[in-house]
Parts: sequence; structure tokens; C-alpha cells
Amino acid sequence: MAEFSWIARSPLEKALVVGAYGARGTAAGVSLTEIRNFDLIQVMARRGKAAELAKAAETRFGVAAPETPKATRTPDATLIWSGPDQFLVLSNGGKHASEPLSQTFAQSASLSDQSHARALIGVSGEKARAMLAKLSSLDLHPAVFPAGTAAATSVDHTSINLWRANDRPDGQAVFNLLVFATFAESLSHTMLDAAAEYGVEISHSEELA
Repeated sequence: MAEFSWIARSPLEKALVVGAYGARGTAAGVSLTEIRNFDLIQVMARRGKAAELAKAAETRFGVAAPETPKATRTPDATLIWSGPDQFLVLSNGGKHASEPLSQTFAQSASLSDQSHARALIGVSGEKARAMLAKLSSLDLHPAVFPAGTAAATSVDHTSINLWRANDRPDGQAVFNLLVFATFAESLSHTMLDAAAEYGVEISHSEELA
């Protein structure tokens, strides 16, 4: 009998290759960073249990779960609003296996491990907003979309979870995009095409910013 060896690979392995892309000669206007090592748990309140879920989340993380389109940082995770009475728990790989969280929310929520079902891309740089404006109808002006704001939206007809993280040390905004793995390569090509005129720097990271 033939033996098979399964190797886990990023859905963006061939699409986001480390290096420069697009216009050259000046500093890249857009930085794209694929974050590869993360855990992602979808938490959904059971019927009539929203208040109990909120209390359990605050007990576990020390902050209230987002009830509006927000992303809330905690010492060991980011809680991202994903719809009414539901949110995502994003953390560095190995921080939160679904089992410990299932104990936290055993009486109030249903959990779904999405760690290998999504790809995570960080977008930053002077032209990040200009690039995203080509693909999304969201108003990303800092007065409207400050750090900590989130949205369940679409980019070029692809469903994503998008939120603004803390700014880079140089003051440039950082936007994070979670996309289903099956659409990740297509979306990344679209983003590269939209950003090519500004110059793109592609990198990988094993840690969340």
C-alpha cells in the first residue's frame, strides 16, 4: 500500500512570496504581511445566552466581548466582533486551544475552531488606505475608522473580517484581513494588482502584531 505524507502549507505560499513587487525606485507604499502561526476560535452565543456569554468573556479575558463592530486587544488575544452575539478569539499559535475556551463558554456558547480555515494578512504603509479603497466601499479615514474598529465586509466580492490594529511605530495605520483559505490566493493577487503602482513589500510573520 502506498504511503502518504501530509505537510501543512499556507494557502498563500505561492501568492505572497517574500520580497518586492510592483513599482520600484522608492520606498514601498504598501506592506503586506502574512501571519502564519495563529489560533482562531469562533464563539457564538446560544439562544438566550448572550448576557451569560458576555459575562463569561469578561471573566476569562478581563474585558467585555465586543457587541458592536470592534476589535478589542487583551494581554493574550484579540476579540473581534463578527456579528450579533458572536466574536472571534485570535491569538498566537498554541495560546488558546479550543478545549480550554470550551470550558470557559460551556454553558453559554458554541465554538468552532477556524485556525486552519482562514488566512490572515496585515496591510500597512502610506498607501494602504488608497489600495483598500480600490477594492472596498468602507470609509477607512482615521476619523471614521480609528484603531480598534472592525467590520464583517467584502473586498472585491470576497467576504472578510477586517479590523484596524494599533499603528506601526512610524505612525502608519495597520489593517488586518481574515479571509477563508479557499479564497486567500485569489484575494492576494487582487490586492497585489491594486497595490502595484505604489510598490509592495511582502513579508511573513509567525507572531501577531
